[in-house]
Amino acid sequence: MRVTVFDYGAGNLHSLAKALTSPGIDILTETDPARAIETDVLVLPGVGAFGPAVERLTSARASMRDAIISGLPTLGICLGMQLLFDESEEGEGCGLGVFSGRVTALRAQRSPQMGWNTVDDVTDPLLYRIPIATAYYANRYACRPADESIVSAWSTHEADRFPAMVRRGSTLGVQFHPEKSSAAGVRFIRAFLDEARQ
Repeated sequence: MRVTVFDYGAGNLHSLAKALTSPGIDILTETDPARAIETDVLVLPGVGAFGPAVERLTSARASMRDAIISGLPTLGICLGMQLLFDESEEGEGCGLGVFSGRVTALRAQRSPQMGWNTVDDVTDPLLYRIPIATAYYANRYACRPADESIVSAWSTHEADRFPAMVRRGSTLGVQFHPEKSSAAGVRFIRAFLDEARQ
């Protein structure tokens, strides 16, 4: 199975590639959004800022959005999750609009949130099979969906409650970094890949 990590050109993707590595998986890194969707699984990593990442998407934004909505298994991590929404306070430009809503700054005195936090009110079967009670976060912004029925887990930082995970079909976004969330996070990524394979 071919898994493509879309590279916004903003950082080291080594820990993510390592977490994705498992038997039968061929991992590719792609900077061209049109070529990134020629794959079995798309991963939008959690490295970078919204504005520059959107610029990288612009040439094939509609094609990527159509591929995801048509069922291309997709995992968005942190910034990658935020790119699945319409827009962000962090930067100009349109996100992919797979989920309706916008991304706003955390309503907290301590921002960014850096470190471990709880994941609660879980409704997604994937998180039942691979329980993650706590996960590693590194975020200054959070997604605010127009329809909260897409939210399948929550987290709270200070008094701000925000989605830890959203899902529609085979498209899944997580605000936490599973590749930095110890063994449970790696198991979560591999369970997602198993689900995509099926």
